[in-house]
Amino acid sequence: MTISTFRLSPLNILLSGALVVTLFGLMVDAQRSPVEQKTSDRHYDSCTGEVQPDVLLSQEQLAQVLTIPERDAKSNVRQILAQPYCVLPAIEVRSGVQSEREAYPLAFNPDAWLVILYEGDEYAGYRISI
Repeated sequence: MTISTFRLSPLNILLSGALVVTLFGLMVDAQRSPVEQKTSDRHYDSCTGEVQPDVLLSQEQLAQVLTIPERDAKSNVRQILAQPYCVLPAIEVRSGVQSEREAYPLAFNPDAWLVILYEGDEYAGYRISI
């Protein structure tokens, strides 16, 4: 049985020191600057038109909307959701097709929003934004 000796070379000392400094820097930075939480007022800075601050989406409404199949009529979604918190700028998801978006804050989670996508008079899908 042989016992090997560990030698501290200048390269090992330099690499070890750099590792310690890097880990320390990551720990300090994580504690000093936590991730900025989005508030419901800032979540959608790009709302167009009038904002309806009293609109909140309940768990029951969310469950109902999530059962609606894509390409169903926009009116079927509107029967459940009624008026949105705000309308977001139109985007082009598919080439040449403008999509309308409406945002609804969730009553049970103020940091989460349901964004509904419409293409013309059809429901095109949703996204839950946190």
